[in-house]
Amino acid sequence: MDIDTVAGDVGSLDPELLQLPELSPFALKTSPQIAEDLFAQWLSLPQTRRLVKSLVDDAIAGIPITAPGSTSSANTAGSNVLPSMFPAGSTPPLSPRSSPGSPRFSKPKTSPSSLRSPLKLASEPVREAIPQFYFHNGPPPPKELKEQCLSRIDDLFSGQMDGLQLHEFKLVTKELCKLPTFVSSAIFRKIDASCSGIVTRDAFIKYWVDGNMLTMDTATQIFKILKQSDRNYLTQVDFKPILLELVATHPGLEFLHGTPEFQERYAETVIYRIFYYINRSGNGRLTLRELKRGNLIAAMQHADEEEDINKVLRYFSYEHFYVIYCKFWELDTDHDFLIDKENLIRYGNHALTYRIVDRIFSQIPRKFTSKVEGKMGYEDFAYFMLSEEDKSCEPSLEYWFRCIDLDGNGVLTPNELQFFYEEQLHRMECMAQEPVLFEDILCQIVDMIAPEREDYITLADLKGCKLSGNVFNILFNLNKFIAFESRDPFLIRQEREDPTLTEWDRFAHREYIRLSMEEDGENASNGSVEVWDESLEAPF
Repeated sequence: MDIDTVAGDVGSLDPELLQLPELSPFALKTSPQIAEDLFAQWLSLPQTRRLVKSLVDDAIAGIPITAPGSTSSANTAGSNVLPSMFPAGSTPPLSPRSSPGSPRFSKPKTSPSSLRSPLKLASEPVREAIPQFYFHNGPPPPKELKEQCLSRIDDLFSGQMDGLQLHEFKLVTKELCKLPTFVSSAIFRKIDASCSGIVTRDAFIKYWVDGNMLTMDTATQIFKILKQSDRNYLTQVDFKPILLELVATHPGLEFLHGTPEFQERYAETVIYRIFYYINRSGNGRLTLRELKRGNLIAAMQHADEEEDINKVLRYFSYEHFYVIYCKFWELDTDHDFLIDKENLIRYGNHALTYRIVDRIFSQIPRKFTSKVEGKMGYEDFAYFMLSEEDKSCEPSLEYWFRCIDLDGNGVLTPNELQFFYEEQLHRMECMAQEPVLFEDILCQIVDMIAPEREDYITLADLKGCKLSGNVFNILFNLNKFIAFESRDPFLIRQEREDPTLTEWDRFAHREYIRLSMEEDGENASNGSVEVWDESLEAPF
């Protein structure tokens, strides 16, 4: 058998036997003529002639011939190394655009091992362990911090094998927990669930260290200490224990020890002020987010460090409580701890209009906590008074915005503003004041607020302007409207002297001085400084 005989069998050639990595088997099958031409050209190569001749000689000699790809004989290696018809480096480039019918998209029938592909199977990616980043009760304390805390616990509990009592626990609260001392009883009761009156070292470690309280911020710590276990919010009742402890232990409130009824009133007033400013949703449920956004924690720390409680203007000032309570007492003529419309209309020397008082008693700005129809309780009055005397804060702006928004559509229209200003205009005429037409007032309001649209005013417009409170004074508080028009230089100078004080701070200071002078005058006229009418629960 010679090479010419082999060339005659081209027509029965299987293209896959050519083993040409430069061309896909699909292209060879679809174009048989290409395969025949390539095979003929391959047979004409000198290397091919020598290979075919050696195979023919082996067949004649009776030596078994192995198929390409087999490793059973020494000739296998040579048979697999077939000469390429393309010179090295002359492989044509792949097309940059391949259609679905392109040979590049066809799946080769031969395995990678048979083609001796230089590509290697990708190894499995190394899986890295991701450290835990969420902890339900907060991240555990670092080892060094934990050791320092345990060492300090050992020092505080040393010599107290049975544990610490409540009066001994204050040092732990102050030095170890870094919390106000008047929170100690709340922590103590949280740990001493069985009410044994003792907190042991192990019980404290379990609550404070193992419970990851050590790594929490102060707001979260106080929130978890005060809240009930089945709730994720704080109520007014949750604050009562720490306020009563503050009253009982603070040096600036010692004078209240003989009057427990005013201890209760003071604690209630502080709680009302806390929820007025911080519980922005107004639902009576103080969340952790609201607590963190407020300034209560800083005020608590200040109250714990400051001996003069009246210097703690945020929430805890006794003078501020005194002003709120005395104002309520003045209006509550029958002292049933409820006031009606006729009582409230006398507020601020009849400063308010009947229309705005009607809106307040319709409970539009806030639902009354009083259960008596047509009556406002002490808590309701505290919310009203804080809103009336400081119209620069957001809770006050929201309170009065709801009052003026007659249809509740979220915008104040000229018609709504005119409805409330009509009574002001009538009062000015009755008092022989030069009346200001509503058209001029409307222009003045628009100039002050500069709303996005001149045909109505939104709550966002009011919150973005420092003069928003004057708009409400123009509409329903005649005394403050006249004071604003006259621009009292004394008040302007007072504001410039200490810009950190709020309108409420300045009002409460002036009013406390006035009430104190009235009390001193009454005591002098009675010839005694020890006047106390317990039957009426007088607040002084």
